[in-house]
Amino acid sequence: MELFYAKGTVAMAVLITLYETGLPFKTTTLDFSKTEQRSLDYLSRNPKGRVPALVTENGILTETPAILPYVAGLAPDAKLLPSDPFELAQMNAFTSYLASTAHVNHAHRMRGARWADEQSSFDDMAQKVPQNMRDTFAYIQSECLRGPWVMGDQYTVADAYLFTVASWLEGDSVNVAEFPAIKAHYDAMKAREAVQKALAY
Repeated sequence: MELFYAKGTVAMAVLITLYETGLPFKTTTLDFSKTEQRSLDYLSRNPKGRVPALVTENGILTETPAILPYVAGLAPDAKLLPSDPFELAQMNAFTSYLASTAHVNHAHRMRGARWADEQSSFDDMAQKVPQNMRDTFAYIQSECLRGPWVMGDQYTVADAYLFTVASWLEGDSVNVAEFPAIKAHYDAMKAREAVQKALAY
């Protein structure tokens, strides 16, 4: 498999998960500062022009909530997915929330052109990001994070995803320490070998 990756992006969650599984893969890093994600070569593979994208023997996969369970499913011995169907659905609901709400709230800080055309609109959206991210993580802490991992005692792909999104808080002018359970989860993640490998990449 080949992972198309960019530093500081949500693709970190997939990289962590790949390291957790021990599956063989290679990584191609795109430099967003050089807009390599918009190159004709990359767009020919992934017309969305975003990361992550995972090239598999069956074709290319995009979207983090789809890639994570696919990778986990290739390595069942790693036990990165709940076995109970309802628990699995709850995990998928959480990762979908990260994609549809947390990630979008964060993206308003520097991707305002996706939603508006005026600089005043960009400024207004960016100004709202810290509060939106605080509200998002207050909800995650009170309603989603069972502890010590997202799903309780079982570590799953949801943990790699939460860690990745939580790593954006500082740039969004939010101190992760405002959320003690999130901070404990974040610190526990940093102690994992797979996370250390991903951070060092």
